Amino acid sequence: MQLEVGADPAEVGRARRWARSRLAVSGIAADEPLAQTLVLLISELVTNAVVHTGCPAVLRIRLPHTALAASGTVRVEVADRSARPPCPRRAEDCETGGRGLELVEGLADRWGWSREGEGKRIWCEIDRRPAPAASRAAARPATPSLGGFAFGLA
Repeated sequence: MQLEVGADPAEVGRARRWARSRLAVSGIAADEPLAQTLVLLISELVTNAVVHTGCPAVLRIRLPHTALAASGTVRVEVADRSARPPCPRRAEDCETGGRGLELVEGLADRWGWSREGEGKRIWCEIDRRPAPAASRAAARPATPSLGGFAFGLA
């Protein structure tokens, strides 16, 4: 699955919408933590490509052979025509930007980049793990508490 992204920051929203729809078609629900993390990673990588290079980019999502499988690796790739390598940095608390690759590093299981022709490809991977047995079992409704006191509905 791939999407060509123009060199306009407004394209980032279109990339997120496209990714959500591709994931849903593949059986990964929008409210699933995996989908939310992937959409955030896609947003960061596409933003970096568009804002820092000023070039169009190509977004690719690679799902496990059986997308409905409970495990496997999901790979996101963003290729652009800029030879400038990605430059991870640590943003100061007061800065409003500069955290994209820091987020990718923190959320992805792996990430990296490689030269591709005159440009580069930045990628990240998330290992989709089966849900623990406890979370698959029917959970009892939690007893709400307020100020240390538990209460139930009569």
